[in-house]
Amino acid sequence: MTTRGKIVIGLLLVAALYFGINKLVSSGAVFKKAETQSVLLNSIELPAATGGSRATIVVPLAPLPGTAPADKGTKMVWEVMAWNSQMAGMLANGGPRSTMGSSMAANGIDLQIVRQDDVSKMQADLVKNALDLQNNPETPGLIVSIMGDGLPAFSAVQTQLQKAGTSLQIIPYSVGKSFGEDKLMGPKEWLDNPKTALGKTIACYLRDGDQNIALKWCADNGLKVNPDETTYDPEAVNFMAASDFLVAAEKYILDKPEARTKVVNGKNTGVSVDVVADGVATWTPGDVNIAKQKGGLVNIVSTKDYSNQMPNIMVTTKRWYDAHPKEVIGLMTAFAVAGDQVKAHPEALARAADISATVYGDQDKPGAYWLKYYKGVSEADRNGEVVELGGSKAFNFSDNLSLFGLDEGGTNIYAAVYKTFGDVQSKLYPKELPSYVPLAEMLDLKPLQQLQQQYKGKAVAPAETQQFAADDEIRQSVSKRAWNIAFNSGQSTFTPAAERDLNQLFNDLVVAGRLKVAVHGHTDNTGDPQRNQQLSEDRAMAVEQWLEAKSRSAFPKGRVQVYAHGATEPVASNTTPDGKAKNRRVEIVLGN
Repeated sequence: MTTRGKIVIGLLLVAALYFGINKLVSSGAVFKKAETQSVLLNSIELPAATGGSRATIVVPLAPLPGTAPADKGTKMVWEVMAWNSQMAGMLANGGPRSTMGSSMAANGIDLQIVRQDDVSKMQADLVKNALDLQNNPETPGLIVSIMGDGLPAFSAVQTQLQKAGTSLQIIPYSVGKSFGEDKLMGPKEWLDNPKTALGKTIACYLRDGDQNIALKWCADNGLKVNPDETTYDPEAVNFMAASDFLVAAEKYILDKPEARTKVVNGKNTGVSVDVVADGVATWTPGDVNIAKQKGGLVNIVSTKDYSNQMPNIMVTTKRWYDAHPKEVIGLMTAFAVAGDQVKAHPEALARAADISATVYGDQDKPGAYWLKYYKGVSEADRNGEVVELGGSKAFNFSDNLSLFGLDEGGTNIYAAVYKTFGDVQSKLYPKELPSYVPLAEMLDLKPLQQLQQQYKGKAVAPAETQQFAADDEIRQSVSKRAWNIAFNSGQSTFTPAAERDLNQLFNDLVVAGRLKVAVHGHTDNTGDPQRNQQLSEDRAMAVEQWLEAKSRSAFPKGRVQVYAHGATEPVASNTTPDGKAKNRRVEIVLGN
């Protein structure tokens, strides 16, 4: 038999196997135990005879879940925001309540999904659930979904949970992430010159994921931030508090001024000024409302750029988590099964969007609305300016291994996200967030590792990866920042003091996983110009090599590019020691 014939027969056998499994799934006859959940095996690798390139065959579309409530299994509640990153969770459940034929019901879980956009209410509900579980262990457990970069601030609930005799616990699985819909929108000139944002005001829900986007953009561009939303600093980026992400958009649309006290160099001048929202940090449908009702703003930076910033992270209480290991595995597996379906099949995604519309309860936003903005679109705003709106992604099992650093040679991406934004928030807002809970106290990867071992050596759908071309230079810059990475005098080796700055740089660049990285080396004018040119290149290359050695998955070949400038581009006078020190620098440019 020819090689081609063998391949065809093999594919037919795989298809028949999966159709058989899917039939069993829809009847509820499989998934009695985690060990039998073979539906995760949804692709195979073709033989090298096909040309040597790696290709996958995705499992055929499984029967979509029914609409009748399953009405059996361990009862649980999942509180979610109106956020498109939850498409896989919607399909897994089949409806607001687990339905017959859903992967959630097949794993013995009866889940009720409830919309909850108020983060403080989520925190209060977790505390109440902890107390209810203490009094009655049969109480349905509560899980809430939040923006992953917002978890450090959310972890402030730990004090109340500890009074209730428990603590915060992460479900070690993410159903998806924001990929463009969460963003900073501002005037077009901010794109070309970020410094024009100084003295301007951004409306947002404070100490949340959307503000984090703005704060990171400011940090990446070396822009001063005024942490006091009750004052106005003409030499900094200012913020305007909103009660939620939709109200933030309204503050720009309505253009209503707010009175502020002007500060200069940190000192109150006693002068009152009126400020309006010049920009907005928001998410869909806030960005859609801005475009359709007023226009005038473009995307400055979004989670399409900072592509690892905002995974959907589910948290519960340790009291429930420790008492329900079987349900934790079942929940993760149900999400994994549905994640593959949503990623691979338009029919499954459309069904998930319809379920989302029902859960979110907006009568004027049907499933087609959520489907459209899940995919992301480019549309003209009210003024005719084309702007990108929406954008999310669903995760499968392999995506989660990558997120939590369990893939081969991988990096715990979420650990970098958590530390980056925990440090940003606690530094800017020490009174509101003097500290945050260490990730290791909340994250237990053993259930994910258990599933990983279960499917070791078997073919599962691959994780989505970003490809970079070595000769593809940055065309649109997102940020430019000088880093004071210390080198030994006249050499390209790092001093011991450089380690802290390098680790911070590493975390920042991991968050911005989709962006290309340009490392520009500079020196002062001391010594031979040709020697300085070589030294600047060696130092830039040392940074590149350090990043790639620390994580091949986060820094694949082609992502980091090196440029050497010697002493030709000083930022200060070389006539003083301080000026020379400023000129000996490494500049990091991020862009597309």
